[in-house]
Amino acid sequence: MKYFFCKLTPPRTTFMIDMTDAEHQLMRQHVAYWAELAAKGTAIVFGPVADPQGGYGVAVIEAPDEAAVRELSTHDPVIQAGAGFSYAIHPMPQVVLGERAQSR
Repeated sequence: MKYFFCKLTPPRTTFMIDMTDAEHQLMRQHVAYWAELAAKGTAIVFGPVADPQGGYGVAVIEAPDEAAVRELSTHDPVIQAGAGFSYAIHPMPQVVLGERAQSR
């Protein structure tokens, strides 16, 4: 298996502080989607990053190839909703797994 760093860019830099009720509901769906993938061991870790220049989301994914990760990202509710989010997906040529991750 290979590992990939995924960055989810929201529709605006202020998203984490001014999301609408509809966007908040969409984010709940997004979290539920990735939580299911985490439970299956595909998403190693995911969550928001409170960058002062504009928050975003990150995930580290274990998958056979980049095409599989791109397929996962297309099924994310925030992407399917066409709400202005986008993913950048980058392969991680080497990883060091902590003891907890190794015992999965």
